[in-house]
Amino acid sequence: MSASNKDRIYLSPPHMGGTEKDFVQQAFDSNFIAPLGPQVNGFEQDFSKISGLAHCAALSSGTAALHLALRILGVGKGDVVIASSLTFIGSVTPVKFLGAEPCFIDSDYKSWNMDPDLLAQAVDYYISIGKKPKAVVPTDLYGQCSDYDRILEILKPHDIPLIVDAAESVGAMYKGEHAGKRALMAAYSFNGNKIITTSGGGLLGSDNKEYIDRARWLSQQAKEPLPYYEHNEIGYNYRMSNVVAAIGRGQLEVLADRVTRKREIFDYYKNALDNLTGISFMPEAEYGKCNRWLTVILVDDNKFGANPDQIRIALEKENIESRPVWKPMHMQPVFADCRSFGGKVSEDLFAKGLCLPCGTAMSKSDLDRTIECIKKCGK
Repeated sequence: MSASNKDRIYLSPPHMGGTEKDFVQQAFDSNFIAPLGPQVNGFEQDFSKISGLAHCAALSSGTAALHLALRILGVGKGDVVIASSLTFIGSVTPVKFLGAEPCFIDSDYKSWNMDPDLLAQAVDYYISIGKKPKAVVPTDLYGQCSDYDRILEILKPHDIPLIVDAAESVGAMYKGEHAGKRALMAAYSFNGNKIITTSGGGLLGSDNKEYIDRARWLSQQAKEPLPYYEHNEIGYNYRMSNVVAAIGRGQLEVLADRVTRKREIFDYYKNALDNLTGISFMPEAEYGKCNRWLTVILVDDNKFGANPDQIRIALEKENIESRPVWKPMHMQPVFADCRSFGGKVSEDLFAKGLCLPCGTAMSKSDLDRTIECIKKCGK
């Protein structure tokens, strides 16, 4: 069978649990189709129970959630926000939306997340020049929580807020608590390729009711509580719709199963490939449980005989989707003028990393097909 006749294996496609249609039908039956409605309230309550966060606002994207979080903290022109370098750009663009400047922190090898030692250097630097950062936004990369306690240890003496970009870590755990729970606010994503999806959407969570109340208000154009439309502040059209939330409620019911399956897929790949010279896998930090949103390998081309891009092209020829690791933000042309601390680790991970297909509906034959293609690329 030629590659063109083989079913496409996608990187991380949606996987419905079965009850999503029931919740969507409820939305249709109630005629709450586009605006807010009972499913949005239900989704927020369901996520609150799963995450342990007391208050949640369902929004249009994870980027919107981060934008609102920074806006609520008063981030503005000339301010500094410290962020992970190894991340998706949506983690950082809200800083620029508000006229502030991001500063990028390199990863460490034990977690691939923000290096706390480099963060401490950055905080000391900005404090020394009288420019205290307005917030620190570490990304929970590929479903692995950042070391929240170590980061908070650095931030608390200076009263710097921690906003976690947990877009990739829904269902992951940090010392027995859900991803983002220890932050002042945490942003989540339910984009189509995430571990669970609402088709497109996000959420901002916090134990601070005032923050979430303000996020809801800003996300609905900041309309004053009057019978006519009056606006004293600029707001946004960032609220999640009732139909989208209905899908999310069904997805939340299978979140635990999806985490289990993602971890099983990671283990299957690891058992099959870890003994190959030049192939290694993203580690799991000792402080938590990664949701393994994506299975990521590192390839030493001198030892394996092929580099990550050659493997990616070989997989594509077999109609199998894979993807490079995020290109670090400090390497992006759009952020060329921004300060960074470190960089060699994330540059190394970008050069050697490849994300493998790991959709939770993948069959054993799908996994074996991918594995065999990778093996053929080696010496």
